[in-house]
Amino acid sequence: MEIRDIFHELPELETERLILRKVTENDVISMYEYGNDPEVSKYVTWERHLTLSDTEDYLNFVLENYQEGRLAPWAIEYKADGKMIGTIDFVQWKPSHQVAEIGYVLHREYWGKGIMTEAANRVIQFGFEHMDLVRIQAVCLPENTGSFRVMEKAGLTYEGTLKKARKIKGKNQDIKMYAIVK
Repeated sequence: MEIRDIFHELPELETERLILRKVTENDVISMYEYGNDPEVSKYVTWERHLTLSDTEDYLNFVLENYQEGRLAPWAIEYKADGKMIGTIDFVQWKPSHQVAEIGYVLHREYWGKGIMTEAANRVIQFGFEHMDLVRIQAVCLPENTGSFRVMEKAGLTYEGTLKKARKIKGKNQDIKMYAIVK
């Protein structure tokens, strides 16, 4: 199985409250709303979107990844209001090892409602059923309690803290590693 096999035509996924779909140009304002929020961008690997142009650049990168069949995120659309409220994706996938890593971000207004756990559960299910994965992992900064709670609620198990394992925003950071196996 090749990355292109899945991500050239990213499938739409659905849960009780969410539609996971391709990001579109129409999502730029919604994406900017959370990308510009300093609380949302505090614990992620990317810098806060200071201008709409920053968001447009990222959106164009995502659209190019779809076109080229590379890893790219699902937009998280909340059915109740039809708004794009975040993204979730496989940020790394090693098909020959049957291992992938998920990453996600969510608009702050939707925190604490189980939305990201719902999205993560669906993406994990997809990974095991359609990507031939044996292991799905996720990482977060140790102080990002919201993120590791999502991981735990989605069935991932804490495996340890990797010291200075990722360079994030110019600084080598410790990361907590979580995983679930098939």
